[in-house]
Amino acid sequence: MAIPYCGAPPLPGALAMRWNLDPILLAALLALTTLHLWNIQHAQRRLAGTGWLLAAAALTSPLCALSVSLFSARVGQHMILVLLAAPLIGQALPRGRWRLSPWWSAAAFTVALWVWHMPGPYDATFRSAAVYWSMHATLFGSAVWLWHDILNHDREGIFAALGAGTAASIQMGLLGATLSLSSRALFSWHYTTTEAWGLSPLQDQQLGGVLMWVPGGVFFLWAAVRSLSLLWNRIEGPAAP
Repeated sequence: MAIPYCGAPPLPGALAMRWNLDPILLAALLALTTLHLWNIQHAQRRLAGTGWLLAAAALTSPLCALSVSLFSARVGQHMILVLLAAPLIGQALPRGRWRLSPWWSAAAFTVALWVWHMPGPYDATFRSAAVYWSMHATLFGSAVWLWHDILNHDREGIFAALGAGTAASIQMGLLGATLSLSSRALFSWHYTTTEAWGLSPLQDQQLGGVLMWVPGGVFFLWAAVRSLSLLWNRIEGPAAP
């Protein structure tokens, strides 16, 4: 049986020592962070730096090992990446000269989220490091792209950003609800890994679904309110002297 990238499923007493200090990962994170900070204005560097620190924490902390045992931990790792790190990094990216509609990034994010939380592709991430990193690259990358589009739009792009963000929120909530309300455990990898943590495979799956369902709605609602605030300011126009 292949050993997952994050190692064998940990026992509770050993989790604190299970940091992922893969030198290739650390070098990649350092290179991406440096490149990003180098190419943005000083005012944006705090956002970008915080975002990359959160991404590093999600990928190198004991959460990596815990995600081998618990589906809910893997979802928690993904939520840190796509709902905390990605908005900060995406907002701090410079606007490109040529921009696609935010519906493209919303579609890419939707596909990545659903594919990697389906039983077959999900279980495959534990058997192959290449599949594991394909999951993170596509899910995190599409989330950064999406948040960049829905947070960095101008006034003319308000409706497209609002619609794309709402669609992304709905599909994330639908996936979370599906996992939470399911009557059977879907992920065979976790059939034997959750007992040590006091959860059945189904309880673990349902917890993961809730972690996806509720925070996803809250963060995308914040983005929608932000876009609506810009729309309101546009309707009001400049204040009278």
